[in-house]
Amino acid sequence: MTDDATDEWRGWRAATQDALYGSDGFYRRPEGPAGHFRTSVHASSLFAGAVAGLLGRVDEALGRPARLDFVDMAAGRGELVGGVLAALPADVAARTHAYGVEIADRPEDLDDRIEWLPEPPQKVTGLLFANEWLDNVPVDIAEADSAGVPRKVLVRQDGTERLGEPVGGAEAEWLARWWPLGGAEGLRAEIGLPRDEAWADAVASVGQGLAVAVDYAHTLDARPPFGTLTGFRAGRETAPVPDGSCDITAHVALDACAARIPSGARLLRQREALRVLGVAGARPPLALASTQPAAYVRALASAGEAAELTAPGGLGDFGWLLQSVGIPDVLPDVLVD
Repeated sequence: MTDDATDEWRGWRAATQDALYGSDGFYRRPEGPAGHFRTSVHASSLFAGAVAGLLGRVDEALGRPARLDFVDMAAGRGELVGGVLAALPADVAARTHAYGVEIADRPEDLDDRIEWLPEPPQKVTGLLFANEWLDNVPVDIAEADSAGVPRKVLVRQDGTERLGEPVGGAEAEWLARWWPLGGAEGLRAEIGLPRDEAWADAVASVGQGLAVAVDYAHTLDARPPFGTLTGFRAGRETAPVPDGSCDITAHVALDACAARIPSGARLLRQREALRVLGVAGARPPLALASTQPAAYVRALASAGEAAELTAPGGLGDFGWLLQSVGIPDVLPDVLVD
């Protein structure tokens, strides 16, 4: 961002775009996202193993094609895509073409089998997986004024805010449908229309297979009254300041994204999906401690990691949006809590 932008009043979408993805933006920093916050990918290798299992189900539904694609959206520094390749059976890995989609430069130590791109490839045959991508698609913020009129929230680079013009056009229609503010002064909403559009574009890149978005999420019956916009820096939550120094994120209206392409769309919670993909969190039998103590310690550690990935009130509450494209549902055995 230029010095001229310091005192400029802009909508949160434009300000966040520059702060995260501009030439000096947060997501271009060398330490990558893992230097500032912890996702399911960083919590345990069990997550990559589960995604590999999901890719295996997609492979079966596709009839084991000669080439199977795996696309990791918002790939960070390649942690997930590398973990998925490592977890695949050898015969599946040999047919898999893996992509990391990320604006940052290709990591120097990345597996040579992974193609690094700034945009997803087209006509994907396989699995496109977007873990904590949509929450970083910038959105504008609306706030109800004293008359109950939703107005665009404007922000300066130092995080100072003021209200701008009333929300209009397609954004107003989106608010009315997906996040009505109800008229009380001070209520806020994140206008998720750009995320709906970004998700539709990602799904359009899949010729046949499955697209999955995993994120902090909420639905129409439980929108947070004051929104969820926040920042993260060095592992701690902080005020969202659009100067490039911190992550800026907001939870995703995944139900709105799902409605953009209703045919084949399905919403789950992470714990529901991971359970059928083999991440259960059950403690190993105590008898194993006396017969095979080393195996017991390993199993206990794995159970702890699985419990974190599936915990209610934590990562287990993440939303999973699955969009099948030309294949049947690959998780028909999921039991919804």
